[in-house]
Amino acid sequence: MPQVVRSRVRALHGPPPVAPMPRRFRSLADREAVAVLHRAARVLIEALPELTDRLVEALREQEPAYRSAIEADAAEIWQEVHHSLRHNVGSLIQPREFREAAHRTSRRIGEVRAEQGLPLDAVLHAFRMGGAMVWQDLVDDTARRHPEDIRLLVHVAADVWNFVDEHCGVVADAYRQTERKLAWRRENRQRLMTAALLDGTAQIAELPDAAAMLGLPEHGRYAVLAVSTARRAPHGTAQPPMTLPAGTDALWHPGPDAEFAILPLSRGEGPAEPVAPLTGAATTEGNDAPAGSVDGDAELAALAAELSAPPGSRVGISSVVDGLAAVGDARRLAETALRACPAGGGVVLLDEQLPAALVVSSPGLGSALAARVLGPLDRLDPADRDVIIETLTAWLDSDGSAQRAGARLYCHRNTVLNRLRRFEQLTGRCLTRPSDAVEVSLALTARRLLAG
Repeated sequence: MPQVVRSRVRALHGPPPVAPMPRRFRSLADREAVAVLHRAARVLIEALPELTDRLVEALREQEPAYRSAIEADAAEIWQEVHHSLRHNVGSLIQPREFREAAHRTSRRIGEVRAEQGLPLDAVLHAFRMGGAMVWQDLVDDTARRHPEDIRLLVHVAADVWNFVDEHCGVVADAYRQTERKLAWRRENRQRLMTAALLDGTAQIAELPDAAAMLGLPEHGRYAVLAVSTARRAPHGTAQPPMTLPAGTDALWHPGPDAEFAILPLSRGEGPAEPVAPLTGAATTEGNDAPAGSVDGDAELAALAAELSAPPGSRVGISSVVDGLAAVGDARRLAETALRACPAGGGVVLLDEQLPAALVVSSPGLGSALAARVLGPLDRLDPADRDVIIETLTAWLDSDGSAQRAGARLYCHRNTVLNRLRRFEQLTGRCLTRPSDAVEVSLALTARRLLAG
């Protein structure tokens, strides 16, 4: 306790601007007060086990947070209190020798209690209770053994309480530093676990811990949302790239080319069906249905309809998958949906754009199909070619109705039919033949998504 051995006048007011007047009586009183303090403190050192018992019992009765800790490990709390009292009371007698050890003890207490989750207010209350008990014992011992010296303790009272406040500050600083470290570690573990789920590298044995850490059901139903914006947030920021509809839970994670959100969904009537990866390979029999249930599809469709993406943002939403173990599959499906988004922005729900998803899943085959089906049009003047492609696209979007396509293009239906016949003549395709119509539709999709 460095304050104990200095004059209270100097501690409170600092050095006077002029030469001080003689203060023989005041300096003598300070020295006598320190001597009284040292004498009483040595008595406390001798009775330290009994003082420790009383303080631990007081903590049990008056501080609920410590009551739980004492019931869990009474011996550990007793040793901590005894160690702290020994160093702190020793600092009253030999401040230079005990100062660093006392600070280390207080810092350690702050760190340990932060790791255990004991509230900081409870730890500071315990320190102040200990300070009050030590001060009361100093006063009681002096009053009992040397009542004529009791008045001298007034001269060191402020220094004793300054010492208590100093150590409360040490404890609080260590506690908050440890809290920040723990928060960083927890957030880092959450980021790593979220990344492992999205990458599909999380081990099956890790899933229960991941579910508890992230607050997600292990066997819940999920979808993944992928967002690509023209201007991404700086690295390390936790700001989501877009606001989801009210009531939509999401766990966001930044990726190298897009931001991802894991979306927990409400349970349907039954488990989700397994999803076949969109790799271009043939699926096994009985596994060609999209994942999810009708409830999940409806939930995702409602989400897609309510999304309000920033201008120019591209959003892809996966199919529904079952369980945290399948979140990696959902991320890959979300990326496929993202690639199927128009270059100018938009929202694509994978289950509603499966033909486009097939095209972008195998861009080489998609480009080859576009070249084979639409290649003959490239021999035309670009303006003429674009008119035919625009007309063909409008006709397909109008479910093969020349009347509705003409309304879209502001031309007569016969004009639409003439352009379609010209396309058939140039390409050798017959739009009334189902297989040709499918190829033309996929070729137009490939041209739109894979151009450039």
